[in-house]
Amino acid sequence: MQVVKEYVQRWYESGLDPDEYICHRKQGNLIEIEEAETGKRRTVLTFCTNDVLGLVQNPAVQQAAIDSILQYGTSNSSCSVLSGRIDLHRQLEDEISEFKHLPHTQLFLNAWMAMQALMDAFCHLAIPVPGFQHTRETLILTDVLNHGCIVSAIANAGTRSGKLFGHSPRVRVRAYRHCDMEDLARKLQRYARPDDRIMVVSDAVFSMDGDVAPLPTMIDIMENYEGSVLVMDEAHASGALGATGRGIYEHFGILPQDAIKRGIAPLIMTTFSKFAASAGAAISSHVAELKPLLNVSPTSIGTISLPPPTTAAALESIRQVRQHPELVQRLQENTRYLRSQLIANDFDAIGETNVIPVILPPDLNPKVFARVLMNDYGLWLSPIWFIAKPRMRITVNSLHTREEMDLLVEGMVSARKMMYKSTISA
Repeated sequence: MQVVKEYVQRWYESGLDPDEYICHRKQGNLIEIEEAETGKRRTVLTFCTNDVLGLVQNPAVQQAAIDSILQYGTSNSSCSVLSGRIDLHRQLEDEISEFKHLPHTQLFLNAWMAMQALMDAFCHLAIPVPGFQHTRETLILTDVLNHGCIVSAIANAGTRSGKLFGHSPRVRVRAYRHCDMEDLARKLQRYARPDDRIMVVSDAVFSMDGDVAPLPTMIDIMENYEGSVLVMDEAHASGALGATGRGIYEHFGILPQDAIKRGIAPLIMTTFSKFAASAGAAISSHVAELKPLLNVSPTSIGTISLPPPTTAAALESIRQVRQHPELVQRLQENTRYLRSQLIANDFDAIGETNVIPVILPPDLNPKVFARVLMNDYGLWLSPIWFIAKPRMRITVNSLHTREEMDLLVEGMVSARKMMYKSTISA
């Protein structure tokens, strides 16, 4: 452990450690937090929550979670393939399938596990079956800015689960430049072999840049590779993109069936931590046979199933989204307004979704900038300084008022002036 101690000590000395806050109470976007280091408490206005539609405190969602505990208890205490499957799981899977226009859905505890289960199931066919020999290699193409859950899953795609998959065909992974469809086409042409099983994986909305994958062009390119699989991680797209929040396909005015008609197998990963006021993830497909394969992958069979209260909260949240499309419309209106106000005040606000990254000049430290906003203006934003180009990561939601968004912009303008003044004085 000596190496760990020395590393973390240097980490602290370099200022790379994040400021830690503990939440005590929420009321809309007002949150009472405690500064972990000092114990100081304050109420702040948050612009760093992923509760994009404001459903975390929705009474119907809260009641659904409570009712599920009274009926099922707090846990299923087993994996779904053994004794941990409840009727709420079936209802949630059916709800997601209808919402995403893909008939077969499998639930997971989180996105990391969903992606790893997909790689296990697709690349290695989950478990050995007597009399069946798997001989075709897999080629995976991935956007260089994909989320960590995708990066981790594909990094382990060729070696996952040790001896169990020791005789599976090789998995080859190639990255293409961010949203660069010419590079994707070149990489496919260069690396695809006649008998390959081809999978292209992308975020629908990129979590650090807030931009949207060029789905129609991806389909155009992949049409040349019949039977290829297109995986869309809709963690930040569900509830945010499209007129009714159904995600990237609705955003571009198409359906997954359009990809199917062109010889492509669309897979959609939905997560519940952003738009569905809960936790967990799901993978949806039009291929019925994929679901049992996902269900017995090592990731699924060795893990407890989604607990009743989180399942119930996600289920009711999706029903709320379908019943109240105005929540999505309000989110999109707030997104346009806040981004326009930031740009009007000379902030480099990139992207096109409710994830609004603001790229700071090199002489403004995001961590210090966030502290000024917190301490002097009661605004809670996420500083990014070690996993991407330095920036402030703002997330707007449907509950934010124009007055609150104006307060944010005013605070950021004032903080910028203050920091530049202190730099000049120094």
